[in-house]
Amino acid sequence: MPQWLCNQLMRAYLKKDRRQIKMLNDCWFFYHRQTPAGTASSGSHTQPSR
Repeated sequence: MPQWLCNQLMRAYLKKDRRQIKMLNDCWFFYHRQTPAGTASSGSHTQPSR
């Protein structure tokens, strides 16, 4: 997930802005579908599997 999107999602969750959360979530799924496999993980801040 791009850092800018991660930052905006965190801000929206902290403000409890449901409209913004839904819009950013839709953006993420659109971005994720449009990005070729393997390139979406660059700059990712996901947790490693346990």
